[in-house]
Parts: sequence; structure tokens; C-alpha cells
Amino acid sequence: MDYIKGAFQGQGAIWMWLIILPSVAAVALIIERTIFLLFRFNINATQFWAQIQKLVMANNIDRAIKLCNAAPNAALARVLKAGLMRANKGEVEISNALSEAQLEVVPMVQKRTGSLPPVASIATLMGLLGTITGLILAFAASKVASQEERSTLLMQGIAVAMNTTAFGLIIAIPTLAAYLVLAGVTKKILDEIDQYSTKLENLLVARAHGQLGAPQQ
Repeated sequence: MDYIKGAFQGQGAIWMWLIILPSVAAVALIIERTIFLLFRFNINATQFWAQIQKLVMANNIDRAIKLCNAAPNAALARVLKAGLMRANKGEVEISNALSEAQLEVVPMVQKRTGSLPPVASIATLMGLLGTITGLILAFAASKVASQEERSTLLMQGIAVAMNTTAFGLIIAIPTLAAYLVLAGVTKKILDEIDQYSTKLENLLVARAHGQLGAPQQ
């Protein structure tokens, strides 16, 4: 703890404090995306689709819409609701409604997740810049210092260099790890939207043509 405290108070401390900025941004992004992707946009797609499919097969479109309204923040529910609202229209209108809803919802799901890798890169590069600056100052000071002071100044410069590198990586590595998890959840949600919106479109078209058969899996 004393070593960490000293790193923020000694020579080169300015770089340590500068690296705090991308770390704050990373934490804010991770918290915000976690809340939205895991708790607001996400839904048990398989179970939700099974209920929607059952209601459509029973020609109970109103109840299917109400089911979507019960999960107003879920990305899949919002897209499927758009298609269900046009269930009694033509094939083109159903397709357009689903496509329009996807154009609205997909950017919301993808929003800001892609900012995490650049933030991690900024933290790493700032740490590297602090490293280079520390080494430059150390060698420059050793040229004008006395023989007795050179070793001390060189060690101080190297300490600054290593501190900034380590701190930059401490921020970057967890940020990238969080990005991998959140990107995976994002892809899952988007894949479910693609899959089940297509299934709904096919189901509603079959319904319009009086061709409903056994439930699709």
C-alpha cells in the first residue's frame, strides 16, 4: 500500500493520475453496459418465443402483443411486437415493420460496447508514454548529476517507468476482459433478434395464407 501511495506522489505521479481518467471511463462504461445488456435488453429468448408462437398459432395476436408489452425494455420483445402489430397486414408490411424495429433496436444494443477496446488502448499507451518519459528524464538527469547521485536518479526514473507501465496494464487487461464478455452478450441478443424475427415473419405469413401447421421449433 505504501508503494502504491508513493507511486502517486513521487516523480512521474502526473502520469499515474492521467491514467486514472481512462480507468474511470472504463468503469462507467462497464457498469452501464452490464445493466442494459444483462438486465434490460436481455430475455430468455427460447422461452419467450415458445409463448409467442403458441399464441400466434392459436390466432391470439392481442395476447401476444400484451406479452411483448410485459417486457418493454427487452430488445427481442420490441422487435417481435412490431411484427405482431402488422400481423393482419400483407407480407411486405410485416417484413418492413420487423426491419424498421431492428434498425431502431440494434444500435441501442451495440451502443458504447465498442468503446471499451479504445479506452484500454489509451490506458496502455499512456502507461507506455509515462515509461518513455521516465527513462528519458532518468538518463538526462544522470548526465548532469554527480557520481554519487547517478545511481539514485537512474533507479527513480526506472521506478517511474515501471509504475506507469504496470498501472496502464492493470487498467487495460480487465477492460478488455469485460469487453469480451459484453461483446458476447451483445452478439447473443442480436443473433436472437435475427433468428426469431425471421421465424415470426414466416409464421405470420403462413397464418395470413391459412397454412399454419405444427409449431416451429
